[in-house]
Amino acid sequence: MELYYSLSVMIVIASIFAYCNVRFLKLPSTIGVMVIAMVASLALVFFGDSVPKLSSRIATLIAGFNLTEVLMGAMLNFMLFAGAIHINLRDLTEQRTPIVTFSTVSVIISTFAVGTLLYFLPMKGIDIPYIYCLLFGALISPTDPVAVLSVLKGANVRKALETKIAGESLFNDGMAVVMFAVILQIAQENSTEFTLLNIMWLFVREAGGGFLLGIVLGIIASKAMQKINDYKVSVLITLSVVMGGYLVAQWLKVSGPLTMVFAGLIIGNFRKRWAMSVVTKDYLDKFWELNDEILNAILFLFIGFYLLIIPDLNTYWIPGLASVLIVLLSRFISIWLPAKFITFKEKFSKDTLKILVWGGLRGGVSIALALSIDEGPYKKTIVAITYFVVVFSIIVQGLSIGKITKKMLGKQ
Repeated sequence: MELYYSLSVMIVIASIFAYCNVRFLKLPSTIGVMVIAMVASLALVFFGDSVPKLSSRIATLIAGFNLTEVLMGAMLNFMLFAGAIHINLRDLTEQRTPIVTFSTVSVIISTFAVGTLLYFLPMKGIDIPYIYCLLFGALISPTDPVAVLSVLKGANVRKALETKIAGESLFNDGMAVVMFAVILQIAQENSTEFTLLNIMWLFVREAGGGFLLGIVLGIIASKAMQKINDYKVSVLITLSVVMGGYLVAQWLKVSGPLTMVFAGLIIGNFRKRWAMSVVTKDYLDKFWELNDEILNAILFLFIGFYLLIIPDLNTYWIPGLASVLIVLLSRFISIWLPAKFITFKEKFSKDTLKILVWGGLRGGVSIALALSIDEGPYKKTIVAITYFVVVFSIIVQGLSIGKITKKMLGKQ
C-alpha cells in the first residue's frame, strides 16, 4: 500500500507539472517537468519553513524510493524497449561501426579521462582516491538512452547522425555497467577474483548473453503475434517480453537493458517486414509511446526533486561545475580519438564531432549507479557532482542540441 501511495502522489505531481509545462513553459515535456520540479525544490529549500513539514514530506517520499532498483530494475527496461521498437534496424546496421566503437572503446577512454582529470586537477571540495575518481568516470561516461531518445525526438538531427547518437546510447550501458561493477569491487577491496580473464568473461556474459536472450525473446514474440494478429494480445505479449524477460535476464545473470534493446529491435522491425494489421501496429506504437512519455515524466520528476535529499548541495558548486567541464572534455577526447585513428565508412567532419560530443546526454542511469555505491566517505561527493553533470546535460545540452545542429548543418 505504501508503494501505491507513493506512486500515486508522484503521478499526480508529474501530471500537474506536465500540464504547466505544456500550458506555459512549452519546453520538451520531460525537460519541462524536471525544470518545474527543480524550481519547486529550490522554493521548498528556501521557503520551506512557511509551509510546515511539506519539504520534509516530499524529501521522505523521494528517499523512500530505491532509485537504483526502480530505474535499473523496472523503468529502464520499459523505456529501452519503447525506444528500440521504433528504430529501423537497417539504419542501425549501416552505422554499426561507429555505434559499436562509441559504445565500447569510447566508454573506456572516457572513464579513464574523467577519472584522471578529476584526480589531478586541484579542486576545493574534491579529495577522493584515484580508484573512486575512476568509479565516477565509469558511471558518468555512458550516454543515457532515456535522456537521449527523449531529446532527439524534436532535435531536428540528420538521420545518419541521429542513428549514431541513439544507437550508441542504447548499447553503451553493457560496457559501462561491467566497468562500474569491476571498479567498484576493486574500490571496496574485493578485487582478488577479478583477473583479466574474469573481467572478459563478465563482459561476454553480460553483453553477449543480453544479445542472445533479446534476439530469442524478440523472435518468439514476433512469431506469436504474427499467428494471431490481435492488438490486445499483441500488446500483452510485448509487456510479457519486458517484464518476464527482465526476470529471465536476472536469473541468467545477463544484461537486462541489452536484452530489452535487442528484443525491441526484433519486434519493431518484424512489424515492418511481415504482415501485421494497421490496427495492431497503431495500438502497439501508441501504447509504447504513451508508456515512454509517462515513465520519462516520472523519472525526470525524480531528478528534479532529488535536490531535496542531497545534503549541503550548495557546497559542491565549484567541483560540480568543474566536473561538467571535465566530462565534456573527456567526451570530446573519447569521440575524437576513435574518429581519428579508426577508419569509418563515413569521414567525420568537425561539426559532426561537435554534435556527437554535445549530444551525449547524461541522465537517470548515472544517478542510479552513483546511488548504488555503498555508504562511505566519498559517496556524498560522487552523488553531488553526478547530479550537477546530469542537470547541466539535460537542461543546457538537451535544450540547445537542436539549435546547434540547425546552425552547424544548415537545417531549414
